[in-house]
Amino acid sequence: MIKVSDTASKRVALLMEDEGFDVAKDYVRVGVKSGGCSGLSYDLKFDHDSGEEDKIFVDNGVTIAVDKKSFLYLVGTTLEFEGGLNGKGFQFNNPNANRTCGCGESFSL
Repeated sequence: MIKVSDTASKRVALLMEDEGFDVAKDYVRVGVKSGGCSGLSYDLKFDHDSGEEDKIFVDNGVTIAVDKKSFLYLVGTTLEFEGGLNGKGFQFNNPNANRTCGCGESFSL
């Protein structure tokens, strides 16, 4: 399961609308790719479709699509959003990460 905090849910809805997506029927695609200063980095984008191999989760009004490989790294993760003057934007609270970089955009297991 991948969860979405209240603040992240609100921000996702606003951004999806700005980019021509509908939070009620489109997806937030979350993934993991090689790279970043800690070895793996998070990938977050909007998508109109899901794939046959995707795992689909709905939390806090947001539908998340995750490919099977990325899901292994993201089980139990919560998508959060920190705004304000010192806010960092979207953050992944990943209980599987042993180490994260200072910006929170990459991690290692």
